[in-house]
Amino acid sequence: MNHDKVLSEVERLRDDMVSALSRICRIPAISPHNGGTGEDEKACEIEKLVGELGLGSVRWERVDDPKSPTGSRPSLFMEFPGKQKRRLCILTHMDVVPDGDRSLWTLDPFDPVVKGSRLYGRGVSDDSGPLVSSIYALKALLNAGEKPEYTVCLGFLSDEELGSHFGLEPLMDRDLFRPDDLVLTPDHGNDAGDFIEIAEKAMWRLEFTVLGKQAHASTPNVGLNACRVANLLAMEVDEALHKAFPEEDARFDPPVSTFEPTRRFANVPNSNTVPGLEHFEFDCRVLPSVSLDAAFDVVEKVRKDVEARTGAKIELLVDRSDAAQPTGADSDIARLLIGSIRRVLKIDPKTGGIGGGTFAAFFRRKGIPAVVWAQENEGVAHQPDEFTDISYVVNNAKVFALMMMGGAE
Repeated sequence: MNHDKVLSEVERLRDDMVSALSRICRIPAISPHNGGTGEDEKACEIEKLVGELGLGSVRWERVDDPKSPTGSRPSLFMEFPGKQKRRLCILTHMDVVPDGDRSLWTLDPFDPVVKGSRLYGRGVSDDSGPLVSSIYALKALLNAGEKPEYTVCLGFLSDEELGSHFGLEPLMDRDLFRPDDLVLTPDHGNDAGDFIEIAEKAMWRLEFTVLGKQAHASTPNVGLNACRVANLLAMEVDEALHKAFPEEDARFDPPVSTFEPTRRFANVPNSNTVPGLEHFEFDCRVLPSVSLDAAFDVVEKVRKDVEARTGAKIELLVDRSDAAQPTGADSDIARLLIGSIRRVLKIDPKTGGIGGGTFAAFFRRKGIPAVVWAQENEGVAHQPDEFTDISYVVNNAKVFALMMMGGAE
């Protein structure tokens, strides 16, 4: 195989990739659970792009969602035959987070614009940049007259930003994937491109509701201040969890479990009312060595104790996603990716873990090794003026193309 010819072809397609990325990012594919209309319009545009490039057809897989204007959420798959039946699966997501406070943007988030060496707009980094790179990696192979070594399966999925409940999670039960699939999810990385994620912490969300008794602030004695109880509860849960689980694992950054009080919901609209209800959440990323059952017992002990001391009623809802077995650093997919990165970026990548939340965990729980990698701008995802370096879009396409060819050797 002529690797140099393929890499040159990717470089030649640079402007086409920028144009395609701008085109699909003009469509605000925001979840209907986040104030949007979903991914259907963007999915149609991606299907059109794939057809225009002569890459074949896409298959639509839908998951029912009553909040969607269409009643369901789409995910697209396309498959291109290779020399081997074994598949290289590159899975990206179509959905984006809302633009947030528009006053913090210096440009229209859904009218992408090139400034210097960067493309700005919502989703150009997370995750439409790698999505476009995966499409044009295959296009470069075909333009260069090369047939992929592996059968190439590209997936463009819905609902990643809110947990994949209407995307990959239910799709894992439809026999769409095989035990020997080589799975890459390019949805996390750094500027150097030297980090491959092979492990994730458990994701654990705690949702507390404190029920007190509303009163006028001038007579708090006739009420029960749910705000004060919530403050006490949050501090004691925070302290108890950190004290109970101080373990460290050097594979992760940070190397400890994190137990963070995050979201606080609005209570009363005025300052002279003692609130009778408080609602807040913790976001926890827990090391694989820590038992979530044991962590729950710690929280329950604090909850019951605070209830007994204050007289408030405290309700707790838990959303848990247990840590999966890490992917081996010497697995076929890791070695394929490492060799391709070395050829394109001239570096030796390292492997490690992150806080969790990527597609890879779903595959690891099914016993299918998966890795997470992309060269991407750190700290820009979900932010105002999100951007991607255009060179990263090109480099990702080069790495994906070499993987499709069976590696750099």
